[in-house]
Amino acid sequence: MRHHLMGTTVTLCAVALAASTGAAAAVPLPPKVPAAARQSGDTVLVDCSWRSQAQPSDFMIACGDGNNRLSSLHWSYWGSKSAVGTGLDVANDCDPYCAAGTFHSFPVVVRLEHPQPWKKHPRLRHYTQMTLIYTEGKPEGSARAVTYPLWD
Repeated sequence: MRHHLMGTTVTLCAVALAASTGAAAAVPLPPKVPAAARQSGDTVLVDCSWRSQAQPSDFMIACGDGNNRLSSLHWSYWGSKSAVGTGLDVANDCDPYCAAGTFHSFPVVVRLEHPQPWKKHPRLRHYTQMTLIYTEGKPEGSARAVTYPLWD
């Protein structure tokens, strides 16, 4: 962190000096790293809009139709190899069909694992697997623990 702060300070001083001398275009700016990555030790969760997130409070699972999402997430651990939190899985029962269905909330433990380099920002790692463990009830037809691959 101290090295990053020093690099930022040096860059800002160089930009200020260059601006005062009219040479601002000659000073290269450092690559922009998403704030979420800086806060999470460079391991992030990628959302439906291809944005990196660290410790999100909500996360859409069903990007195509919005019929399944996680809400009220609280993270007890967020590390470089895994993350663990609790929250609610809000799932549409799609009965009699999804547009007329009802959303139900189920308490879950969320575990993120298997970080890999993110294609959009190869210096960042993102979790590629999510496991939900239902602690009270579960969606009809679902197992007590469900593992999903995450996009990259």
